[in-house]
Amino acid sequence: MSKAKETLPNSPLSLSQPKARNAAKMAEVSRPHFNRAYESGLMGVSCRVRDNRRIEIAATGQEVIDYTRCGYLNLDSHPAVLAAAQASMDEIASVHFSVARTRLSAEPLVRLEHQLASLFDVQSVVVFPTVAAANMGALPLLAAGLFTGGEKPLIAFDRFAHVTLQYHIPVLREETEVVVIEHNDLAHLEQLCRSGRQVAYIGDGAYSMGGAAPVRELRALQEKYGLFVYLDDAHGISVVGKHGEGFVRSQLDGLDDRTIVAASLGKGFGAAGGLLMLGSLEIENAIRRYAPTYGFSCAPNMAAVGAALASAELHRTPELHTLQRALNNNMKLFDTLIPTETSGSELPIRIVRIGDEHAALAKGESLLRQGHYASVVFFPTVPRGQAALRMAITAAHNPADILDLSLVLRHDEPQPASAPAIAQGQPE
Repeated sequence: MSKAKETLPNSPLSLSQPKARNAAKMAEVSRPHFNRAYESGLMGVSCRVRDNRRIEIAATGQEVIDYTRCGYLNLDSHPAVLAAAQASMDEIASVHFSVARTRLSAEPLVRLEHQLASLFDVQSVVVFPTVAAANMGALPLLAAGLFTGGEKPLIAFDRFAHVTLQYHIPVLREETEVVVIEHNDLAHLEQLCRSGRQVAYIGDGAYSMGGAAPVRELRALQEKYGLFVYLDDAHGISVVGKHGEGFVRSQLDGLDDRTIVAASLGKGFGAAGGLLMLGSLEIENAIRRYAPTYGFSCAPNMAAVGAALASAELHRTPELHTLQRALNNNMKLFDTLIPTETSGSELPIRIVRIGDEHAALAKGESLLRQGHYASVVFFPTVPRGQAALRMAITAAHNPADILDLSLVLRHDEPQPASAPAIAQGQPE
């Protein structure tokens, strides 16, 4: 049994369950690293966009290759997508259709939802301004039992679930019991299912720090125990699947009434906004009637809707497969030159582990000086002492730039700067 589980001897099925986020301690621990990242130009960067995933840093004029943006297929710069964004505003003559969606929806948005449902072969799709808003709208309804026949489920969060999922744990605990389990711990999840309670599992499809959900194994638990599964596949959409349906949907024969897939209309899809893929009209009705971020918030702006419509059309053409192949070729080249723990993955996030926060910041600063801009990730994004470089590979990267990056990483070994004193102890 892990140390985390031993902390609760009377509750062997769950990890530690803090009653509230300790934001003050989190800020205290991470403040020196954030200060250095901002001061050295690794965060808060204003830029101008160039071709081939290059950016020009506005403050210095330096041109660097960018590995931080998640436009994996470069659809966010596609001429058809950009033109459709403008055309949509011309059609509606409004940047933002400012009305509660329980009252009015601009027809292009309705058209978009129907096209996405057809593209992904699901019962329905509900579009939100962001994936975070989609999660915020749906998760409290799941906790209240609206998706599980009135029975409030025991909710199991994957320990590595994205912050836009885990942020809602205190709210969900007002409705039902919530536990956090180790990453992809199917044995623990099955143990919960055997309790006889309705269980709902929440995690990512493609994890933002690398790795993925065991989708087929989760489906097996659904068939055996009636498990409800909610997966956020923001990083898997478009890059995987015949029609870009994403990592999760591409592994499922269909979407039933015990599965919800959240996804992004940004990132690989190349537009803006978020969505929920649904396999049940009953769940769709509950979301459209009771989700606060649907009923009391507005839709994505008209430019985003138009861009998404154009991207949906491109997803039905051979061009999607051309872009997917270009991405896959760049990922294979990266993996050959820069081996990581996720080498060989069909998902485009690569993590170069470093460990010490100051060594990671020094490495990021050195890369930036040599023309490569990568995300340096540290606590609270990752556990303390597990800092890393996070790189998003895209179809638009020039293979020669990936080669140069590998040479820089191989030959440059900067020493960490003197570290200021940091208060010890994880936030509770």
